[in-house]
Amino acid sequence: MYEVPSYIAYLAISIGLTIWVARTLSKNGEVFLIDCFGHDKVLAKSTNHLLVVGFYLVNLGFILLALRFGEPPANMPDAVRFLSTKVGFAVLVLGGMHFFNMNAIAKFGRKVGHWYREGQWAEAAAAGN
Repeated sequence: MYEVPSYIAYLAISIGLTIWVARTLSKNGEVFLIDCFGHDKVLAKSTNHLLVVGFYLVNLGFILLALRFGEPPANMPDAVRFLSTKVGFAVLVLGGMHFFNMNAIAKFGRKVGHWYREGQWAEAAAAGN
């Protein structure tokens, strides 16, 4: 009696959280990416979109795979524990993905920004000669 409603609640909460986090990170992360990529807005927007797609794929895949783990709830207290455990793991994966993305952006963004600035300096030097 509690199994199907618990699965539906888990999917609704987890997928809703994934969408909210992805939109929030995308909207607020674009400024950071623009700065990291030497103010190249096209590259930053493209990278931002690719990060969001990857974020959705990994998190939605985890959420769907996690359906098969754990004991189905038999009563209301079990349903609450079931939901809190499954949603808790989904939130931890969302947080882990966020920190993974931020670390990757920080590392690669600095390199790309450095390459971009080197290119600008080379163009300015060539124009000056």
